[in-house]
Amino acid sequence: MGGNHINTQILRARIAYPRLAWIAAIAVALAIPLMLLAPALWNGYPLLQWDTGGYLARWYEGYLVPSRSTVFGLYLHFGEDSAFWINLGIQALATLWILQLTLRVLGMTQPMRLLAIGLVLSLATALPWLASTLLTDIFVGLAVLALFILVAHGARISTVEKCSLFVLTAFAAASHSATLAVLLGLCVVGWILRPLLRERIAIAGLVQASLGIVAGAAMLLSANFALSGQVAWTPGGYGVAFGRMMQDGIVAHYLREHCAREKLKLCPYRDRLPATADQFLWGNSMFNTLGRFAGLNDEMGFIVRRSLAEYPAWQAEAALAATARQLVSVATGEGTNGWIPHTYGIIERYIPSQLKPMRAAHQQHWQLDFTAINRLHIPVALVSMLLTAMVFGRGLRRRRYCDLTLLAGTVTTALLGNAFICAVISGPHDRYGARMAWVATFVVLIAIARRLGGGEAPRDDLTSP
Repeated sequence: MGGNHINTQILRARIAYPRLAWIAAIAVALAIPLMLLAPALWNGYPLLQWDTGGYLARWYEGYLVPSRSTVFGLYLHFGEDSAFWINLGIQALATLWILQLTLRVLGMTQPMRLLAIGLVLSLATALPWLASTLLTDIFVGLAVLALFILVAHGARISTVEKCSLFVLTAFAAASHSATLAVLLGLCVVGWILRPLLRERIAIAGLVQASLGIVAGAAMLLSANFALSGQVAWTPGGYGVAFGRMMQDGIVAHYLREHCAREKLKLCPYRDRLPATADQFLWGNSMFNTLGRFAGLNDEMGFIVRRSLAEYPAWQAEAALAATARQLVSVATGEGTNGWIPHTYGIIERYIPSQLKPMRAAHQQHWQLDFTAINRLHIPVALVSMLLTAMVFGRGLRRRRYCDLTLLAGTVTTALLGNAFICAVISGPHDRYGARMAWVATFVVLIAIARRLGGGEAPRDDLTSP
């Protein structure tokens, strides 16, 4: 009798376990998106940023604007009728999917672990603020993880998942030129390392990732043609680089040396250039007086090219210094405040139905302050980046190229590439660092879970005793 009773209990437990697993999975699938969208839900409206208006306007204005992707503009236009909540839903669900897929290919699929990691990321990193904002930044880190999964673990995922990762990579590449550059750099590194890591890096994955970037470029060119009638890349590269060089003092020096023999529009202003690129490009400066990008783009491109040729050592030193500053510029919330008049103006002009909910939001009443948040986020981001680099370095030193080493190496390379590209082209900004730092925290949390014995890692993993 006693044995039968025990067997019955075991059978019931086996039947109940799958049900509990499904309940746990559903709870996680609901909880994490809500955590990721908590800032927007509190705000009562999707968070806006300085640059949001430029993307929103692309559908309506029908011409190309520097550094404002038409692809991302179309994506925002798709969600207008839902007050952009459909966009935030896509961002939150894409983040949940990438987080769980990364854990799954690493053999760490338990729902409660995913929930715990999601909770830490939501509290201690910029991730929920990125997911809650109408901006391209959320897709940078997601695309880096997507690239890692495609290249290093393509054999562990389905064809549908591969196609979805391909689409995500292409969209992210099309949404911002800096993102495309980071992804391209990762692919180049992957092709270089392929002969050394044949068992870890699949050619099929590298091909798929590379084609995803090509598809992103084609997507951007197609959208630009559809909206503007021009087969052209999104403009603005020279202008943004010019602003960074001006901020470093290179432009003023060039003008002082050449204005005596070269007729340049900026010569009369050579002693009155603003101190920062943002003041020059987006403030009330001589840039407006001289016709903005339409009036100055050729001259800015000329000065950029000439100064690169004439001051190579200075340019290299400035680039390295800017990259170093960018690596430690990781504060959450840059440009997400109450003073974004251009974005407000675009919404008022083209989407007046959104004025009432937008004006009722906490952000528009200056009730959004990141000071206390960054007391936690900044140290977590800096420590996470350092620890991720250490995990990668330890793997290299021991010559153990396990999945965690590859993930840490991918993220470390992306962090360095992102810092270099963004700093050299447009100068250091907290926004550029915060959009990638959360991925480093994710890597650290995975390493901790492995260290505590929470994964099916091979015995040659970094966390093995």
